[in-house]
Amino acid sequence: MEVFHGTTLIVETPLAGVGRKNLDFGEGFYLASIRQQAIDWAQRPINKDKPQYLNCYELDLDEISKNDYRYLKFEAYNDEWLDFVIGNRRGEMLWNCYDIVEGGIANDRVFNTIELYDAGLITREEALARLQYEKPNNQICLIRQELVDKYLVFKEAILLNDGK
Repeated sequence: MEVFHGTTLIVETPLAGVGRKNLDFGEGFYLASIRQQAIDWAQRPINKDKPQYLNCYELDLDEISKNDYRYLKFEAYNDEWLDFVIGNRRGEMLWNCYDIVEGGIANDRVFNTIELYDAGLITREEALARLQYEKPNNQICLIRQELVDKYLVFKEAILLNDGK
């Protein structure tokens, strides 16, 4: 499976155990299966004066699935996804029980709904009703370094913008 990581760096040798622990799917190396999603991430306004790269990889999900890795996959924005994301953002480290997590990303519209729910400004039912109309993007978080080392192969980094 072709996957992408948009950033301001060329990342030939990714590390899973760095970064913030309170992200949607926890601490790990995040990938997108949707090319444009990774490009959009690299080209966020905060990166406008920096070089922006689309790092391209091959991820062998078939081999990961054949082994005894703890693989959590969310098919939709649902109760389980909401509980998992909110719990991780609150520092509960629910991701720590898994080696790989895959599912929808909290883009701007989804993020706003999550923030409103987490602040108690809308009910769980209203949050899920809003989320049901969102078409999930896809993110894959490789939490365990062994998965990065064995099943993720760097292909190329494409310069999207030199930051000048």
